[in-house]
Amino acid sequence: MGKESDDAVPQEYLYFWSKGSSMALPDFLAKYKPSMVQNDGTKPWIWVEASNGKPDTSESGAAAAISEAAALLKEVSQRVEEIKNDDSIPMRSNKKTGAKSKKEVREKVQADATEKLKDISIKHSYVCGKWLIFAPADKVDAIWFKIATSLVSGALASTCAFLTKVATSPANETPHHQHVICLYIPDVYNKDAVTDVMKVLLRNHGVNLSGVKSDLYTGVGLDSKHSSGIPSTVWKNTSLLADSKIKASVQLRRGHVNVAHAPVQDLKDAYFSGLNAASTSAAKLEEKKDKPSITAKKRPIPKKKTQKDDPFASDDEADTQEAERKQKVQAKGKSGKRSQSSDMDADADESDKPKTKKKKSAR
Repeated sequence: MGKESDDAVPQEYLYFWSKGSSMALPDFLAKYKPSMVQNDGTKPWIWVEASNGKPDTSESGAAAAISEAAALLKEVSQRVEEIKNDDSIPMRSNKKTGAKSKKEVREKVQADATEKLKDISIKHSYVCGKWLIFAPADKVDAIWFKIATSLVSGALASTCAFLTKVATSPANETPHHQHVICLYIPDVYNKDAVTDVMKVLLRNHGVNLSGVKSDLYTGVGLDSKHSSGIPSTVWKNTSLLADSKIKASVQLRRGHVNVAHAPVQDLKDAYFSGLNAASTSAAKLEEKKDKPSITAKKRPIPKKKTQKDDPFASDDEADTQEAERKQKVQAKGKSGKRSQSSDMDADADESDKPKTKKKKSAR
């Protein structure tokens, strides 16, 4: 029939945690990591339930909804095939004649079917579903740990989310394997509640979201490859937070983000910006711890051109400098006296010469 059992919470399952479990959540998450648990056909998922538990859902209502939806999908698949083979429906639309193209006719049938599936869900009170998250194998453990913890005692605990699960590892090694994480919400058609969960996932966890899928869709096997061509998710990311329609001044550097108006990419950037800021602060703190504490201040280097005394010089240095200065002054003084006496002697010699001449003439 389908995959409705994938959304059923298992009974007495080793890889299921709830507030009544004997093991603490951190211990449970550390013991059963999705990267380490291999699916041998008996353990495809690891589950964590929020403290508020799962909302009541009638099993008979779920079965009735799945049965009615399956009949609808069969009808839509046949109609899509008829449109494909109907030569009277042109490949391209014609504005003059008003003829619709095959694509337009097909999409109209699929859109009507989507609304009918919503009506079936509401009629049978089977409106629960989940956010789909994909995580690479090398990061799934960390992402899963944070989401599960947040659901029980973090930001997700304040939303309508009530249950989460992560796919275990395949039995055989698969290159580029992606683990799917499902975060369950009670009503996929409550747009405001669904959007609130989306904002927390983007801002607090920075995960890659792949839309919101109804449990009814899972139950009838509606995926992206279904022959009906009906969209496999109730909500796409841009249907809830359209980047082109949201204009908000997000101050990422200061860490102030208006989550109510922030675009999807800005919310993810804010998350990673916070991680980078935290890691940078931690690195600086470690670097500061490693450096030895310096209590003594460095002695300032005196300027060469200034004639002021060095306040850091010792008394001996000051005395030496003063003695050198006095010696220079004395040397200059002696040089001046010697020059003056030489001049006087020269003058005396000149004055003596005329006197000598006078004596000779007298004879």
